[in-house]
Amino acid sequence: MNPRRVLVLGGTSEIAAAIVRELAAGGPCEAVLAGRDEERLGGAARGLLREGCTRVETIPLEADPSSSERGDGHREVLARAIGLLGGVDLVILAVGVLGERGGLPADVPAAVEVLEVNVVGAGSLLLESVRALREQGHGTVVVLSSVAAERPRAANVVYCASKAGLDALAQGLSDALAGTGVGVMVVRPGFVRTRMTRGLPVPPLATDPHTVARLTVRGLDRGAQTVWAPAALRWVMVVVRLLPRPIFRRLPL
Repeated sequence: MNPRRVLVLGGTSEIAAAIVRELAAGGPCEAVLAGRDEERLGGAARGLLREGCTRVETIPLEADPSSSERGDGHREVLARAIGLLGGVDLVILAVGVLGERGGLPADVPAAVEVLEVNVVGAGSLLLESVRALREQGHGTVVVLSSVAAERPRAANVVYCASKAGLDALAQGLSDALAGTGVGVMVVRPGFVRTRMTRGLPVPPLATDPHTVARLTVRGLDRGAQTVWAPAALRWVMVVVRLLPRPIFRRLPL
């Protein structure tokens, strides 16, 4: 598979930009970046044009569906983006916020906002993307999840729970869409060195956007349903999932 028309939901994501660059390295690639920070969107678009994309457009998007400043609804944003591209081969869902680290959050409203963006907002965008791809009869959605979805940990309870919710929705949709010509591929990176993680302790098996992008494109080429980045995390998490809770609680995760 070699997508050429790409829609990025969460258009300032460093990982998503790396995926688009990886695709552009294989041939002509057009993209629409959707996000809420116009200045950063413009910078991301200019960077992709310099690095091989033949055309990059930007459009506004508010991920949180409860926001009074959202403007167009998610369905309208998808329709506009697909219209600009004349159809879409790949949607990259890269919406997400990290939020407060730790167990019980000190700022509960902020924690609820993380859930609204990462689960409700991202889930709405995923469902609308799948609906749009079903209407055109083909295409793939890449959902940028996280290894944090596998087993929520005390170090970041709300973020882990939000990623688990989106990951479960994506995996279920992948099964429901089997044989339809539309696919959903979940990418589960570990710790990635990006703006969002700057200043945080770097754990073992940390990676970078380029590596995640390379593994993602390989996954698309082979029709994978789930991609781990780095690949070794898949086997690490097999062990982590089986650990008794008293032991899991003592891990420095």
